[in-house]
Amino acid sequence: MKTRQTAIGHRAEPEWFAAWFDSTHYQTLYAHRNDEEAAGFVDQLAARLRPAAGATVLDLGCGTGRHARHLNARGLRVVGIDLSSESIRRAKEFEIPDLWFRRQDMRLPFGHEVFDYVVNLFTSFGYFDDPSDDVAVIHNIARALKPGGVLVLDYLNVSYAERHLTPEEDLTRNEMTYRIARWTDVDHIFKRILVNSGGTVPREYVERVAKLTLQDFVFMFLLCDIELEAIYGNYRLEPFDVDTSPRLILVAKKPSRPARISDATGSCECG
Repeated sequence: MKTRQTAIGHRAEPEWFAAWFDSTHYQTLYAHRNDEEAAGFVDQLAARLRPAAGATVLDLGCGTGRHARHLNARGLRVVGIDLSSESIRRAKEFEIPDLWFRRQDMRLPFGHEVFDYVVNLFTSFGYFDDPSDDVAVIHNIARALKPGGVLVLDYLNVSYAERHLTPEEDLTRNEMTYRIARWTDVDHIFKRILVNSGGTVPREYVERVAKLTLQDFVFMFLLCDIELEAIYGNYRLEPFDVDTSPRLILVAKKPSRPARISDATGSCECG
């Protein structure tokens, strides 16, 4: 479990997502994310990308593996990684040949030129205290992609999300009541989840995601020599509009040529 200080060093306290994503309440609250939604998005991506049979895919931040399973069903060799031990435990129930899952922090390297595609879906990014950790993840993706490999990164559209924020709501799941509050500051969007199971002291969790814009991702891609190819605004892969699109879905490609990229934090061999 990671704690605050550096991505791989010693930290003073656990990061918010380490405890929340392993909580049974997280799995219960988001159980409505269904396979039909995941299959529809995967079908759209497959039609756009036209992956060859047997192509290798990394599902980065795979959760319980709903997208990974549908990618594998299309004849692709898929590896899913996620920090949450509970999510990986559930995902492993679906392991078959050419579909594997393992627990890992995405800030640590996950291979060198081994994947034709890396997908990072449903806002599985932007959780870290230190912005350099976000860059480290993009570095790892660039390194793990084969020359000519493709990244698909699915993020929320910050502008749309702020305008459509629901400040407060109560949800009931499996006889549990979840009181949810949402707000923003200059750099983040927050969600507080207060869990009341009746007769016990309520538990509180706070989600936080960075307000990363298209320009932020373009900058990180440039640092790692990844070329942005397409931008979509929803799971039907319709054109992105900053005012009306609920999602920011980026398709980027690693050039076939090798590259060595340096930044303020040091050097990164992305090719």
